[in-house]
Amino acid sequence: MTPHTFHDLPALRRAVRRICAAHRLPSRTGGRLVLSVARAAGAVLRAGGPVRLEAAEQSAPGGTTLLAVTLRAGRTPAPLSTAHFPLPGRATPDGVTWHLPLGEPQDPSAPAPLPATRTGVPSQGGPCEAATAEAYEAEIAALEGDLGAALSRVDTLTTELHRLKDELAETNSGVLALYVQLEERDEQLRRAHGQILRELEDALRPSPITVSGLEFAVHYEPADTDAPTGGDFYDWLHLPDGTVHITIVDALGHGVRSTRSALNVTHAVRTLALEGHPLESIVARTHDILVPFDPEIMATVLLARIHPGTGELRLANGSHPPALLLRADGTSDYLETRGRGIGFPLPGSESVLEETLHEGDLLVLYTDGLTESRRDPIEGEARLVKSARTHAQRPVDEIPGAVAEDMHTVILHSDDTLALAVRRPPRDAPAKAKADG
Repeated sequence: MTPHTFHDLPALRRAVRRICAAHRLPSRTGGRLVLSVARAAGAVLRAGGPVRLEAAEQSAPGGTTLLAVTLRAGRTPAPLSTAHFPLPGRATPDGVTWHLPLGEPQDPSAPAPLPATRTGVPSQGGPCEAATAEAYEAEIAALEGDLGAALSRVDTLTTELHRLKDELAETNSGVLALYVQLEERDEQLRRAHGQILRELEDALRPSPITVSGLEFAVHYEPADTDAPTGGDFYDWLHLPDGTVHITIVDALGHGVRSTRSALNVTHAVRTLALEGHPLESIVARTHDILVPFDPEIMATVLLARIHPGTGELRLANGSHPPALLLRADGTSDYLETRGRGIGFPLPGSESVLEETLHEGDLLVLYTDGLTESRRDPIEGEARLVKSARTHAQRPVDEIPGAVAEDMHTVILHSDDTLALAVRRPPRDAPAKAKADG
């Protein structure tokens, strides 16, 4: 654009608007430029001096194109400050230059470009225009005031929006950090809680016993490692008559309540066994003792009596899975005896099954969590026989854990698991008793 000289604000404003329209600047940018040029030229024009306006496109690094709009007002005592302008520019000793990027998205509400004169800047007008200058000036001044207030409000809102976004980002960051800390603390508490419960339960479990002619080992695995207590429990003791009594209990439910129920059952059975009650009566008598104090108790029970010298084995059952007897020659049998558990209708063992543990035989007592992890107890019993045969010749203290690992390769039904192994070793093998808690 050829530089043009102006003596009044209306003509200057129209020239700036035509430049904005010719270069298709967004209306928001064009409005800020009109206000900024008017503010920069206002003092000079009111003092009667002229201003010169020129516009030219310039190439910028990166391949972008800038529109340079320069207002020259003659030499001033000091460079003009544009910081308070709607569109700050670069002040020079004789004016101000604004650099505006071209090619920005267009405002769909912006008016179409105005027709331009031959030079791209309108003429300074004739007598009619001068006669109405004051009216135009008053109207435009009012519009400028409204536009300036609107732009100021936009700037304020934009600044407030940025501030709120920064505060929100900072708050979100803090909340996320707090959430991570709470998750870590919760995990630490769960582990500590689980460890305390495990130590407490281990303290409540009976210590291993040493009996000449028999080997013992046990493995317990909770359904939830963060809450290791459960209703699967065992007890073993050497009775005054020389026999070994073993109790396997599976109380309904999980957690502390089921642990309490299982402990009550084992303690009641132990007391009755030490008092010399017949094996076939203990399940029913335990029911009669506990149900009045805990009407909701339900537990399956398997009782075993073994004579270390002869290998005589006697079993009583209350709704519990049968024991597995694996012979030294590799044959196997599930020792079935009918009965109903504590808390069940008509509780008690219907009969006592008698068998003999020969040298090298392995007896496996367990809870249903061992065989029903795949929701198919029949398939689980078949897999248990296979696993017991595989590990029968290992040290007895390794057998329950190895069997449990085989049985839990796929877990569709998570439950507490208890596996207890009793082996009658050959006469020339040293007796040993170990337990794996």
